[in-house]
Amino acid sequence: MLWFLSQLFEELPEVGNPEKPKLVFFFDEAHLLFTNAPRALVEKIEQVARLIRSKGVGIYFVTQNPDDVPDTVLSQLGNRVQHALRAFTARDQQALRKAAQTYRPNPRFDIANAIRDVGVGEAITSFLEQKGEPGIAERTLIRPPASATGPIADGAQQMLMLKSPVAGKYEKTIDSDSAHERLERRTRAGAQAAAADQKAPVADESKVPGSSAPTSKTPARRGDTVVQAFAKSFARQLGGRTGQALIRGVLGGLFKGR
Repeated sequence: MLWFLSQLFEELPEVGNPEKPKLVFFFDEAHLLFTNAPRALVEKIEQVARLIRSKGVGIYFVTQNPDDVPDTVLSQLGNRVQHALRAFTARDQQALRKAAQTYRPNPRFDIANAIRDVGVGEAITSFLEQKGEPGIAERTLIRPPASATGPIADGAQQMLMLKSPVAGKYEKTIDSDSAHERLERRTRAGAQAAAADQKAPVADESKVPGSSAPTSKTPARRGDTVVQAFAKSFARQLGGRTGQALIRGVLGGLFKGR
């Protein structure tokens, strides 16, 4: 994750302070990122979270307790959405007060009490304003999604696809040539070439004038595999002059000390 964010920071161009980010990451169960994490890693995450905003990339850490995110990282997060945080233990009360102190105060209500009392679908929110200043904490009712729950009609689906900003870009299916397919074609071609060599006509030595070879000849086997064909070809090469010279050189090197 950290490597990917670092690559984005190095390769994406500077965009300053855009109205909307081009890319947003949501890291759920953020406590898994920071539990027993070395200090060097936390410092690197803090640096990336602080600087990658100028590249048009947003980062959100999702967790149930604000204590799960280190203070150095939490201070770099401008937008905050805090749902109900119940305080049943002393540690929960301390976390509640800590979460309330990170918000910009609102004179109309007590933030700590509001975080404890908000119901289902409510949250205490604070977002960056136009000049980059944190907004005043507000008690907000979260609007539920307005999407349909049933199957969409074919006509409506086509209209949505035509209005999409990537319309006409991904309709054509491209079946790329994989390495497995290339190796399979190469192996098949090698097997066909070996089979063609075995099927090549062999001269009958009995019909050659002056030959004393027997008239009967055992036909070549047709069921040889590619490995067997290669072994036979290699054996035939060793039987020639080049192969004999190679064997003499190898044996001469082995028995040179005797």
